[in-house]
Amino acid sequence: MYFPVAGIHAEPWVPPLVAFVVSFFMSMGGVSGAFLLLPFQMSFLGYVNPSVSATNQFYNVVAIPSGVYRYIREGRMVWPLTWVVIIGTLPGVLIGAFVRVTYLPNARDFKLFAACVLAYIALRMVRDLTKKKAGNGKATAEEKFRSLVRTHREKAAAEGKNPDDLPAVCMNECCLSHISYSFYGETYSFRTVGIFTLSFIVGIVGGVYGIGGGAIIAPFFVSFFGLPVYTVAGAALMGTFVTSVAGVTFYMAIAPLYPHMSVAPDWMLGLLLGIGGMAGMYLGARCQKHVPANLIKWMLCCILLFTAGKYVVEFWSN
Repeated sequence: MYFPVAGIHAEPWVPPLVAFVVSFFMSMGGVSGAFLLLPFQMSFLGYVNPSVSATNQFYNVVAIPSGVYRYIREGRMVWPLTWVVIIGTLPGVLIGAFVRVTYLPNARDFKLFAACVLAYIALRMVRDLTKKKAGNGKATAEEKFRSLVRTHREKAAAEGKNPDDLPAVCMNECCLSHISYSFYGETYSFRTVGIFTLSFIVGIVGGVYGIGGGAIIAPFFVSFFGLPVYTVAGAALMGTFVTSVAGVTFYMAIAPLYPHMSVAPDWMLGLLLGIGGMAGMYLGARCQKHVPANLIKWMLCCILLFTAGKYVVEFWSN
């Protein structure tokens, strides 16, 4: 099958299959999987035009709603956190899209940028996973959360209830200065301005890369703000969805300004990827509570470091 915008040939079943596998595992960590599908499109399909970033964001638009639906249905969507992420990320994504087509249209330079983004995400997560679990460290907090989950399931099983029926997130306080919520009897709070600033910076990087920012911001929520991955995954995905819609729209709007460059998304390729991602994300969100958080993080780290290393080697070898 020929994709005219991307300028590539590919079997029509390959993109949705790859998207399904990637999104199934990545959605467990609050990530749509777009950060891995972009290397797939560039390295395996040969899609290196700037429009690959727009196509990647269109994948988010199609695939993410199914995963978000599961988090909303299970009561794990922290809405105040979600809206802060959207408001902060949105202007950054638009700036990033402009930077992508203006300063990084070359595939070689863009791959180096992508490698830096992927390596940073991975190293940040490795640091969180390997540091000593002492005092009130974030790693200890995650272990404590896992213990609460086990206790809840044991109690539910003893009472004859479904152990997989997780408690919903309960909002305690929401104002301009900070947000606080409870989950499994534990209270988590953070400063609103910190999330907003992080979201804006992440939005710029995500706009250039074509991922909406969820892959970058989710690890920060876990490692820096100490929030459990089970409650931030939905917010990260929802923020990625809204900003991806804006990103695709912006790429389409500026496409006429670059008549000799492929800027607008390849709709058919994005749709095929999105269909596979939609199924994978729904199942991933449903299965997330059965998978240990650390396993999800290590899995992400390994894939990120491998992809980043591959791009660095390609940059220096050309």
